[in-house]
Amino acid sequence: MSEAARSLLQRWGASFRKGTDFDSWGQLVEAIDEYQILARHLQKEAQSQHNNSEFTEDQKKTIAKIATCLELRSAALQSTQSQDEFKLEDLKKLEPILKNILTYNKEFPFDVQPVPLRKILAPGEEEHLEFEEDDEEGGAGAGSPDSFPARVPGTLLPRLPSEPGMTLLTINIEKIGLKDAGQCIDPYITVSVKDLNGIDLTPVQDTPVALRKEDTYVHFNVDIEIQKHIERLTKGAAIFFEFKHYKPKKRFTSTKCFAFMEMDEIKPGAIVIELYKKPTDFKRKKLQLLTKKPLYLHLHQTLHKE
Repeated sequence: MSEAARSLLQRWGASFRKGTDFDSWGQLVEAIDEYQILARHLQKEAQSQHNNSEFTEDQKKTIAKIATCLELRSAALQSTQSQDEFKLEDLKKLEPILKNILTYNKEFPFDVQPVPLRKILAPGEEEHLEFEEDDEEGGAGAGSPDSFPARVPGTLLPRLPSEPGMTLLTINIEKIGLKDAGQCIDPYITVSVKDLNGIDLTPVQDTPVALRKEDTYVHFNVDIEIQKHIERLTKGAAIFFEFKHYKPKKRFTSTKCFAFMEMDEIKPGAIVIELYKKPTDFKRKKLQLLTKKPLYLHLHQTLHKE
């Protein structure tokens, strides 16, 4: 075993144990964070070119499957459904496999798909690639910053503690209307809160993959807890929703369109907001509607105030 491979396995093993320890202690936010970070590292290694990797192609497939299991456990911790979830005791079975990845030659214990063929790009990165979408794709704008690491879908955070006189916002993403909704593969939405310069004011969150696709709608029915009290958001801030989906031909996850909600639109109840062409324009300078058809992002807002 090379020194580089030994170092990688030690770091991965330490991260794996840290995540499962947090998980067993009930520190779910910390466990999710650790699982997501490790999954990204494993995915990156699984997608690396042969000459740049310390591992064989078969070993990388196993590494990719472990990354998938970390995603499944992370999603299970964020789910209110108890059936068919990936359990902690299942995940713990993978620790010796990861530790002995160089000699492991048995069948993987879970029927999951590896992820090395799936490149999850950082926000904005897909805008530098060739556009091959239909006439409702493309467009111009300031674009997303490319300084963020790739993220695995399903990174929702819990509601902040309440404070006297301060307001928290829960946004339920009900559904999004798209003419080709049924063709979107593994769709999810990235939610961020930006100031007028496109700088993040809160942690970025990804929804899990959509619940179902039906006619011209992709259904989510997922709650997003905005990670800052409304009174503490800067003037001119906006909440962005980037709809993303997987492109099997190009083997990456791309932003299809985006929407945003400004501060004066924060009020209890249902709201529908317009969809815009990518790339995501966080500065809101050059906006182009995705379509002239009556297709929108459907949300429901709940305000919590002590």
